[in-house]
Amino acid sequence: MNMIVRKFSASAVVLAMVSGLAACENMSRQDKATAAGAAVGGVAGSVLTDGSALGTVGGAAVGGVVGREIGKDKK
Repeated sequence: MNMIVRKFSASAVVLAMVSGLAACENMSRQDKATAAGAAVGGVAGSVLTDGSALGTVGGAAVGGVVGREIGKDKK
């Protein structure tokens, strides 16, 4: 039961973050990708480490870096 609630909560957080990002039209593509990567990475880190604060922060950091690299303009 507890695991179901935790997964539902993580899904709700991701949905809220994605909805929030849709309102940020003055952000660059790279900034949006960074924020989205950090949000998804934080949730993933939390789920994978059973709610550990260190796992959440680490996941957000890694997700932000990956999102920023993906969002870069290709030249």
